[in-house]
Amino acid sequence: MLMDGRFYRKESLPIGVFWWFIAPFALLTMVFGVWPIALAIQTSFTESSSALQAQAKWVGWANYLSLWADPVFMKSLGRTLLYTGLAVVSTIACALLYAMLLHSQWLGRGKLFFKVAIFMPVVAPDIAGYVVWRWLFDQSFGAINTALEALGLPVFGGIASVSTVLSAVLIAELWHHVGFYVIIFLANLALCDKGQSEAAQIDGANAWQHFWHVLLPQLRPALLVNTVYALIQYLKTFTVVAVMTKGGPNESTNFISYYAYQLFDQGRYGEATAMATVLFALVLLLAWVAMRLQSQGGR
Repeated sequence: MLMDGRFYRKESLPIGVFWWFIAPFALLTMVFGVWPIALAIQTSFTESSSALQAQAKWVGWANYLSLWADPVFMKSLGRTLLYTGLAVVSTIACALLYAMLLHSQWLGRGKLFFKVAIFMPVVAPDIAGYVVWRWLFDQSFGAINTALEALGLPVFGGIASVSTVLSAVLIAELWHHVGFYVIIFLANLALCDKGQSEAAQIDGANAWQHFWHVLLPQLRPALLVNTVYALIQYLKTFTVVAVMTKGGPNESTNFISYYAYQLFDQGRYGEATAMATVLFALVLLLAWVAMRLQSQGGR
């Protein structure tokens, strides 16, 4: 509405104004997002010794073929998919339960404290957090095993045992990331139709029936966003491995992202970028599958 009382119609806005607004962000995305990805994919088709030179030697699919013939890469791929599956399910389940607890009336005035407590690790420096978790899991003086021994309970292998290292890494990752997913679930819970819940209560639905048939269908948007984001996040898990395990013990946490980093550090640029490209394609594929499954489930 203008100063003289006339309305400025939306249809009269020139289309050029719209493009002027989005142009800076589109340019930044191209320069810092799309262009580096394109360069990395291009590098994956070149010989490692000349990959970073102006006139790189083109080798076609040789780097990709060497990956599929590399047993370490194949094990790393399977390990990455296994960890991602466990991490996504655990993250979504923990975040949903915590969000429902915060949305309920059980906590009373303590809600604000628990909201701040769950979100603080999200904004905390991840490296500092993982250093603390590495100390907590230490076999010699770690606080976790010290407490277990004091209680007369079996010690936890933590990051020193092949059988427990994935659990230890997952615990640290959940601590750091779950709060972000909780906020998304809380936003969706605030938009849920209370009338449906009241109708279900009048009809005699128990807690499980109310959750499964009334609440969960309304949480599809948050489930979709959280699932896709969690897939992207955990498929490229790197920092927690670099800080806590260095890919060990016995290569049990040598995920694709960390293995690619090792190859790059060795000067094997072509193979490293080929591995990163495979991971990028895998992220896109699984994210697309998750979105398709969610959209079909909502019909």
